[in-house]
Amino acid sequence: MSLFDTRVPAVLLRIDRNPFHHGTLGAVRSLGRAGVAVHVVADCAKSPVGASRFVRHTHTPPPPGASPDEIAEVLRRVAARIARPAVLVPMDDASAIAVARMRAELAPAYLLPAVPGTLPGRVADKAELAGVCAALDVPHPVTVVPDSPAEAAAAACRLGLPVVAKWSRPWLLPPGSGLRSTVLVRSAREARELYSRTGEAGCRLLLQAFLPPGTDLDWFAHGYTDRTGAVRAGGCGRKTRARPRGAGLTAAGRWTPDARVQALTERIAGALGYRGIFDLDFRRCGSTGRYHLLDFNPRPGAQFRLFTDSSGLDVVRALHLDLTHRPLPEGVPLPGRVFVVENYAPLTALRPAPAGRELAWHARDDRLPGRALWALWGRHAAGRLVRRPRRGGHAEAVPCRAGGSVVPRAVTAPSVPGQAEPVEALGPMEAIGPMEAIGPVEQVEPVDLTGSR
Repeated sequence: MSLFDTRVPAVLLRIDRNPFHHGTLGAVRSLGRAGVAVHVVADCAKSPVGASRFVRHTHTPPPPGASPDEIAEVLRRVAARIARPAVLVPMDDASAIAVARMRAELAPAYLLPAVPGTLPGRVADKAELAGVCAALDVPHPVTVVPDSPAEAAAAACRLGLPVVAKWSRPWLLPPGSGLRSTVLVRSAREARELYSRTGEAGCRLLLQAFLPPGTDLDWFAHGYTDRTGAVRAGGCGRKTRARPRGAGLTAAGRWTPDARVQALTERIAGALGYRGIFDLDFRRCGSTGRYHLLDFNPRPGAQFRLFTDSSGLDVVRALHLDLTHRPLPEGVPLPGRVFVVENYAPLTALRPAPAGRELAWHARDDRLPGRALWALWGRHAAGRLVRRPRRGGHAEAVPCRAGGSVVPRAVTAPSVPGQAEPVEALGPMEAIGPMEAIGPVEQVEPVDLTGSR
């Protein structure tokens, strides 16, 4: 007898147009292998995801930037076609935020966790998250939200160049604008010019203290908070290779248990009253050893299949089992297991993995997505090479009136990836720095955790 109620299908919702979103394929395979009928509401026309044998049906998604009413209308059409209650799994931040707000409206056609309706939007907003961390006494990079171009320039100097600049709600950035979710700002002038595009971005700009990449700094924690508030499935992992190097998404990661990260994760989820799947990003401070929360993603992380235990349980399966009132199996964690995204780390995918390995695209029981990937990736990589601008190798001095000093910068220093194009949704390079080294800055105020904005 199956552990799953296979009478209840699953609907995966993704609004963004990234054809290389391997997390969606992971969810398709995880539930499909369990015998659950999987419907995908996403743009799969040019994505390897659509080639999976575990996709029961694909449906046209809402357009990027769709209003809640437009998203609800699409989901109602899908529900009418399926004609039975389904577990709904948002796969990107915009979907997760909209679905949480419409939970009552979407019931009973869809089964959803009882997460407070405004909570996903608050934790996904990078400016709001800074306030949440302050209220919970959770370490977080020193963050400034400027309210003018002049303040942006001054804050960049006070924080100490370079600084990390982020748009608080990157899913709102207009396609084709050239705006990236996160960039490394190396001068007061750059901070001022970036702030001037706030209206175009549709969200606030924030500046964070920067800590250059190092060894064993980047960590993540995935989990599912069930109906009782207990954190189930998932685990803690360390990013061993990123795309691009030293920043961005997890190209390769290893299941690495850490009691401090796990305890911090459970404390955050419990204090917020969070329910459902989450993906948290942390960075360890090299000087203090403290883990700083960088991102709270209220949906599955792209590498969630790394944390598949001995019973086959992962966070997406935990969601389906819990919402259909089925018991979750008690499996054994598999520390040392690795996850590799082949198109970002092809050589790593060939290395021995004694504790087991999960590949993002290739699978023996589902070969077509892996084959489709390379044809699509080859065209994408060739196009990127043609469009790539040349970079100089000289250094220049950028004046910044911070104690009368002149701050040198190297033009060849790596920039931080963002969302200039849908397929480049590689995630931000985050940064932390010791607060005592920053000096007086206006920081984000704690938010009221009992209310909403």
